[in-house]
Amino acid sequence: MPAPQRSAPARRIVGCTVPLFSLRTASSWGIGEIGDLPAFAGLLAPAGVALIQILPINEIAGGNSSPYGALSAFGIDPMYISLTAVADLQQLSNLEVLGDDGAARLAALRKAAGVDYDVVRALKRRALIAGLKNFHRHDLSAREPGQRARDFHAFTHEHRAWLADYALYRAIKDECGGKPWWEWPAPLRDREAGALASAGARLGDEVLYFKYVQWLAHTQWARARGALRERGVEIMGDLPFMVDRDSADVWAERAEFRLDMSVGCPADQFDKDGQDWGLPPYDWAAMTRNDYAWLRRRARYSGELYDRFRIDHLVGFFRTGMRPQDARRDGKGKLVPARFDPPDEAAQLAHGKRVIRAMIEGAAETGAQLIAEDLGSVPDYVRPALAELDVPGYKVLIWEKDGDTFRDPATYPERSVACFGTHDTAPVAAWWRSLSPAERAAACKLPVLRDLSPAPGKSFTPEVHAALLHLICGARSELVLLLLQDILGRSERINIPGSVGSHNWTYRIPTPIEQLARDPKLKVLLTRLYEAVGAGGRELPR
Repeated sequence: MPAPQRSAPARRIVGCTVPLFSLRTASSWGIGEIGDLPAFAGLLAPAGVALIQILPINEIAGGNSSPYGALSAFGIDPMYISLTAVADLQQLSNLEVLGDDGAARLAALRKAAGVDYDVVRALKRRALIAGLKNFHRHDLSAREPGQRARDFHAFTHEHRAWLADYALYRAIKDECGGKPWWEWPAPLRDREAGALASAGARLGDEVLYFKYVQWLAHTQWARARGALRERGVEIMGDLPFMVDRDSADVWAERAEFRLDMSVGCPADQFDKDGQDWGLPPYDWAAMTRNDYAWLRRRARYSGELYDRFRIDHLVGFFRTGMRPQDARRDGKGKLVPARFDPPDEAAQLAHGKRVIRAMIEGAAETGAQLIAEDLGSVPDYVRPALAELDVPGYKVLIWEKDGDTFRDPATYPERSVACFGTHDTAPVAAWWRSLSPAERAAACKLPVLRDLSPAPGKSFTPEVHAALLHLICGARSELVLLLLQDILGRSERINIPGSVGSHNWTYRIPTPIEQLARDPKLKVLLTRLYEAVGAGGRELPR
């Protein structure tokens, strides 16, 4: 029997789900930044929010906005660095770093309703290159290396298992105009030792840049996480199921992946045609032979960043749906049937338990805990296996139904995560307004809601908002997660699955955190949440 992952009594708390890119402060550059996390936690902690859940923060490719399509399973996207906290930029003004045009674009970014990733990335890179020049001049090139130089070298040594390949991959990718690694010159594509050594020498400054920005990001992350811990606030991250085919990991660890296949899922009740994501599946036979060494490293690294982290698409670690990479569609353009690896349920169950346990053990080296995203079409054997492994899964109120009847959250398992929805669903205000009369009548049979008089209608009133917060905070689940929009009673979406456009992954809070803190309307909303947290018997600030 596998040892449970829990080593201490679980905290009965409420957390807030918000993408890091959504935060906004007076000093941030058009996107949420690492340095914004303490201010955000300070805003919500008095209301009983003791955990901040974010989406993946790995580096995404230029032209992309989804945090689930990353260039590496390791590292932090440099666009999240708080430039006002970079010592190497302290003596330079934005105008000096960016020029008139760049400074004007920065001013526009700060006012923008959404995130413009390409502009944010371009301006921040310009500034960080200027910072690196100062760091090199004053620290790395100094006759007697100071503390910052020693810290940088210590960081690059500690993270050499992924950092060296990541930095070289990023430098070569830029040199090749952003082309995927399989379109690089063959010696680089195939990682011939001489070609890699030559590239490292030729691109030394570029390789140094990517190591420098990772050092800055991780240093700022450690500082922000320490500030959250002082408030008793945890940070929860997100481990995507797969990595992109064009990623440092697939380029450097090719034996761990199947490049002949593409990850997706078969047709089910949610999607009659099935799905195909174009990602390379894990080579489970190879990973089994090395006892899942890469996944263990990945879980351990996540544990270095987070107190807890969600495993995206958990079912994929039990059974991976896949199609031939070069024959994913038939002559009529329809997806061919997907097959599972492993192929049968007995093998899937045994395999999934081995994989999840390896990840638990990797995370346990740092004290972090796993949470399973066990939503969608999940075989019957998965949740009992999670219970055996002591990994909590999700209970999403809008989907927890027996026929037409909503389940009372007070009946959810204690070892679970209760929420109204996730970053892929509408916030609770929009859900409430979308209910049919019959669905609303069913919802009004739940505790707290049934006590409202008169019976609520379509409007998302303060009374309905308060009742729903009391309902979900009263869940038996040890952890309740609320979208920031659920707390604010707003309806903006973070992502609409199956759609493509600027409406996805660009949401920013409408007002800087400093201004929100002075807003009397927010004080009313946070008091409403505080009362629900207390009524649910959850931790309140000391």
